[in-house]
Amino acid sequence: MSFSIAGKTAIVTGAANGIGLAIARHLVDKGANVMFADIDEDRLEEEVGAGSRAEGPVRMFAGDLRERLTIANLLSATIDAFDRVDVLVNASRQFSVSDALDPEKDCVESLLDQNLMTALRLSQMTAKRMIAKAGKSPSDGDGAAPIIGSIINLSSLAATRTQPALLGYSISCAAVEQMTRSLAVALAPKGIRVNAVSFGSVMSASLQAALRDEGDWRGVIEAGTPLGRIAAADEVAEAVHFLASDASGFMTGQVLTVDGGRGLVDGVAVPAH
Repeated sequence: MSFSIAGKTAIVTGAANGIGLAIARHLVDKGANVMFADIDEDRLEEEVGAGSRAEGPVRMFAGDLRERLTIANLLSATIDAFDRVDVLVNASRQFSVSDALDPEKDCVESLLDQNLMTALRLSQMTAKRMIAKAGKSPSDGDGAAPIIGSIINLSSLAATRTQPALLGYSISCAAVEQMTRSLAVALAPKGIRVNAVSFGSVMSASLQAALRDEGDWRGVIEAGTPLGRIAAADEVAEAVHFLASDASGFMTGQVLTVDGGRGLVDGVAVPAH
């Protein structure tokens, strides 16, 4: 199987900064057509505006993907630009510290809305477009379903670690992983694979800000990670690239962990960003 994604079309949400931006840029570098999607239009314009041209492999879309009409518009814009969608990367994530004992500050509802429901609705609507583009449903033919698309979600070690200050974020990440498994089974007969990448501490915009406020966290994180360092965003992008390519063609419903071994040892009392 090939690691090539040349000629594939991908939508990457959360693509204006941090991990989402790194993923989107990586996929472009590897030959894919990419729609950079984010709610932050100014940051999108700053990061990719100059490279977004009518004839090139990059487009950008700004909008609030919590709205179903915005999702429909994103898909229409992608198909108008590139004629198809082969890969969806749900990289838009919101991180908040919670007060587990205060219903007004537990952040559960807002983080489920942003991190779970947006990804779910976009995955459902993208899958329908993939199936429609493929024509006759693969499940109607004989033999195994040909692969027509790949959906990749982002999660975190917070999905399986108990940190009360991350109540809302942890619940949303755990829900994303279960959504990944459920959609994988539901969409397999249609030829769509659904996987997730879970990571520990990655040098994202939010972690950079946290390290500025809590300078001693870096040493704690590194000491609690067997490989002894914080990951670069490009290392998450490499895992996404693998799941987007045919090299992972027999993988679905899996959560691929990129954490330097952190999940194998005792917990670190520092949020995983």
